[in-house]
Amino acid sequence: MDPAPDYMPRHPGSGRLKGRAAIITGGDSGIGRATAVLFAREGADVTIVYLDEDADAEETADLVGKEGRRALTLRGDVGDKSFCEQVVARTREEFGRVDVLVNNAGEQHARKDVTEISEEQLFRTFRTNLGGQFFMVQAALPHLERGASIICTTSVTAYRGQDLLVDYASSKGAILSLVRALSGKLAGDGIRVNAVAPGPIWTPLIPASFPPDKVEDFGKSSPLGRAGQPNEVAPAMLFLACDDASYMTGQVLHPNGGDLIGG
Repeated sequence: MDPAPDYMPRHPGSGRLKGRAAIITGGDSGIGRATAVLFAREGADVTIVYLDEDADAEETADLVGKEGRRALTLRGDVGDKSFCEQVVARTREEFGRVDVLVNNAGEQHARKDVTEISEEQLFRTFRTNLGGQFFMVQAALPHLERGASIICTTSVTAYRGQDLLVDYASSKGAILSLVRALSGKLAGDGIRVNAVAPGPIWTPLIPASFPPDKVEDFGKSSPLGRAGQPNEVAPAMLFLACDDASYMTGQVLHPNGGDLIGG
């Protein structure tokens, strides 16, 4: 990508995740990579879950290692429930615990005409974006203790839509409802469930899924006049993961360049 996304944390760590273990789906690049590196700087060991980009995952693991923490890379499809169960089992084997689950993996496919969205694309998008988060929660939940945090990546498109991404925006709206339902369900167990709704953020997903004219102008319509960087989203993930957000559940943070939306 030109320019390359900015993944690196901006400040020294302060031990806010010391001794904890985190699972980050879609952790090989973009927001997931920035979150993995920041979590490592704050003291967490990290499981990096990814679909098929081996080189990206290894680079992220190296960055975690440079922060002095352990990284586990696991390749597979979060839309496969059995794989999600394997992720949690392997994480517990490697790190002995699971404290933070960041559901970040997602896919999008731009279509100018909603009638061009095939049945296969529709169900694949929902299986990855919503099903993957649901399956990871189901797998992790028996092992999460009081004080654990679940963070789901939704999107600004869940609130204002996106005419090229109707199926994607719909799946992100469903994630918002999942967070609201699950947060009440788990509050009594001391497990917090929150979300981050980024957008527009400069990640590899953008040039891979948008037409060139949209890529060229990406983010320029935001009030800040530019696309955001992955390391401008990762601090929101950190806040929700650590004890700083101990009195927050069922909430959504909005690193979106100033787009004023409800929720």
